[in-house]
Amino acid sequence: MNHQSQSRIEQAKEAAIQVLLHNASGPYHGLPRTAGWGYPEPYTRDLMIAALGYCVSGEPRLMNALRRTLEALAKNQTVRGHIPSLAHDPGDRGASDSTPLFLFGLGAYRSTTGELDFLEQAARNALTWMEYQSPDDMVMVAQLPTSDWRDEQYVMGFGLYVNAIVYAYLVQFRQYGQARILRDLMNRFEVSGKRKNPHVHEGLVSAHKPYYTLYSYKLFQSHRFDLLGNSLAILTGVGSPSRSRRLIAWVETECKAMRRTGDLAVDLPPNLFPFILPEHPDWRPRYDEYNRPGDYHNGGVWPFICGFYIAALVAAGRFQLARRKLAALAELVKPWHENEAEWGFNEWCKAQTGRPSGRDWQTWSAALFLYAATCVERESTPIFDEIRAATFDPREL
Repeated sequence: MNHQSQSRIEQAKEAAIQVLLHNASGPYHGLPRTAGWGYPEPYTRDLMIAALGYCVSGEPRLMNALRRTLEALAKNQTVRGHIPSLAHDPGDRGASDSTPLFLFGLGAYRSTTGELDFLEQAARNALTWMEYQSPDDMVMVAQLPTSDWRDEQYVMGFGLYVNAIVYAYLVQFRQYGQARILRDLMNRFEVSGKRKNPHVHEGLVSAHKPYYTLYSYKLFQSHRFDLLGNSLAILTGVGSPSRSRRLIAWVETECKAMRRTGDLAVDLPPNLFPFILPEHPDWRPRYDEYNRPGDYHNGGVWPFICGFYIAALVAAGRFQLARRKLAALAELVKPWHENEAEWGFNEWCKAQTGRPSGRDWQTWSAALFLYAATCVERESTPIFDEIRAATFDPREL
């Protein structure tokens, strides 16, 4: 990495801290904002994902913001243990990832602060809620379409991203037996053929690709590549070291091909590919307005997800590649979109042009840049190192 790139990364780290401090208190009970100008609400998923950046920041004000958010979520938890989508609003329910992310964020806070019994009753209630999200009572949880972070993307049944988060919190809360069951299920081959054997559980491994599928349920699945879910599979240890290395090599090869065809303008992967096109069977009429190919959830380049990918590169030992991608991410978060600012930390970028879109000063964009930079500097992945080590099997090397 040259001096100019390193200087830009250091500037971006400082800017990320300032964005997070700016967003640490918003108009809803003083809870953190999801973005600096738009999204003043404290969205659960954004802030629980941002916990990774808070925990490596070394900034007491950010850790206090995380603590206040966790306390608000516990206070507004339903009687059955479900965590709302907004930290201040107990009536905003229905997300498939809010409760798993609460448990993950709580686990990250506990391990960082040493407060190992913080919000214990809320944790127990959330764990009970999640037990009932497995339709066949075999640990792997299912979801309804558009119920996770992708409000314009259909993910049905056993989704990769949500189950990777479930695996992470199971390890964090020392439910190792359940975690191993889930990892084994996720590493089974997906069901194929015209009939499903009732004794064969759906898996998330494709017989023809090195990555995990977007979702699988009975005879239905999507073979599109989910960057966030697969990055989490590497970081948590759901994927073996050998599979992780093959997966990363495949991503880099595919992205190189996309740059040649003009489908990708930056040196970072889209959140989903191949893009869903109007002639494809999984195209939805709403996509024509809200989810065009290369936009938003249909292949947009999301800085926070790229932060997870960079961390996954570190977890897989690809340090030089991680440094290159971090330099590219520093360039990606530089431009502003809504309000003139030195650093944009935008929501997402159009894959074909790299132009920022959505909201600027996104909390999770700033937090995951900070986390990715920390991983590259330390050549380790805080929080996830402990998760991978807890269920590591040397035979998987």
